[in-house]
Amino acid sequence: MSSESAPNRIHYTKPSITELETRYAADAAANGWGERCYEYIERFESQFKQHLGVRHAIATSSGTGALHLGMAGLGISAGDEVILADINWIASAAPIVHLGAKPVLVDVLPDTWCLDPAAVEAAITPRTKAILAVHLYGNLCDMDALSTIAHKYGLYLIEDAAEAVGSIWHGRRAGSIGTFGAFSFHGTKTITTGEGGMFVTKDDDLYQRVLTLSNHGRARSETRQFWPELIGFKYKMSNLQAAIGCAQVERIDELVAGKRRVFEAYRDALAGLPISMNPELPDTTNGYWMPTMVVNEGVPFDREALLSAFKAANIDGRVFFWPLSSLDLFEVASPNAVSKSISVRAINLPSYHDL
Repeated sequence: MSSESAPNRIHYTKPSITELETRYAADAAANGWGERCYEYIERFESQFKQHLGVRHAIATSSGTGALHLGMAGLGISAGDEVILADINWIASAAPIVHLGAKPVLVDVLPDTWCLDPAAVEAAITPRTKAILAVHLYGNLCDMDALSTIAHKYGLYLIEDAAEAVGSIWHGRRAGSIGTFGAFSFHGTKTITTGEGGMFVTKDDDLYQRVLTLSNHGRARSETRQFWPELIGFKYKMSNLQAAIGCAQVERIDELVAGKRRVFEAYRDALAGLPISMNPELPDTTNGYWMPTMVVNEGVPFDREALLSAFKAANIDGRVFFWPLSSLDLFEVASPNAVSKSISVRAINLPSYHDL
């Protein structure tokens, strides 16, 4: 039997699907058509925005799509710059490029692996339009410091909370703090719709612009059929996906608790080793989407050997995200030494709800 098909394989992540999800999905497949074709979508949006404490939510086909729509709604375009951390998955930077703007990659903090506010402020130019705060692996950016910088320079503060369901910054849920937030419901995420995402905001005007953009540029108030007012996008979520999302949101506290339980087991088992793991800073809660181990500097560590040993034992593991500057796709003025150092010393550990 191959390791890929072994029944006892420890996957790096997989969703928690119960009878509730399958019942809702079956109902959507049987009945969610015609005048009911948006029923689960609207329900999912309502449940999710209530959970976050925001005024508006738009379900999308991916977290990347949510970022793209939100940035387009802010008018980010050619000549603009958006500052984000060097350590990120490409999905955070791609919408910036698609809109003709320039991603400006800066270094991260050594403890949270998220944006270094001092590096952000140093990178601001007259062309800077926004700061993109990516809450990496469930860890939280310093939203107070970044909010102060954004206000000082008149910038938008965007939250990529794709990996941060369950994370809370000083009483406010990740994704609900900035100008807008974007979430992912990919099959690897804490809550899932298979593929999917969500745009959220408290800004009424931005919501209306993004709502129009999300419908091929046709405003909801438009009475004429097939009459767009601008060129928009098609990043819609299907009713079938949203049905699964509704069940997942109803179970969200249970699913986040499962992630936290797995992380705490790792933390206790690995205590005493020369490593650090995802931090939970004072007055915050970490949703711990992806338990991550960073070996201390100066300690010998052969990551490939460890991943090979995992594979031999039917255990999945993931490398830490590479700095985007290492991909030869972006121009980088700074060496971003912390990002480069952390990336090669780190590994993501398996994490799912019934592990």
